[in-house]
Amino acid sequence: MKTTRYFDAMRKRPDRASIRDEWITRTVSSPQHQLVQADGRVRRWARIPEAGNRWLRVVVLADGETMHNAFFDRGFEP
Repeated sequence: MKTTRYFDAMRKRPDRASIRDEWITRTVSSPQHQLVQADGRVRRWARIPEAGNRWLRVVVLADGETMHNAFFDRGFEP
C-alpha cells in the first residue's frame, strides 16, 4: 500500500490507530460512494460492518493508489 507522509503521521493518532489496513483496502477497491475533488484527489466511502457499521472515508491521490487520509466520517450521509 503506497502512502503519503501525512497518511503515515495520521495513522499514529489514537482515534485512527484502530482502522485496519484491510478496511482501507476494501474501501479503495470497492467504494460505495466516490467523489473527485477539484485537486484530483478522490474521496471513497464504504460502510464497515465490523466497526459498528460506520462509514470509512479514504482519500487517495490522483494516481488512484496512494493513500492520503483515512478516517471514520461522522458527518457522511449517502
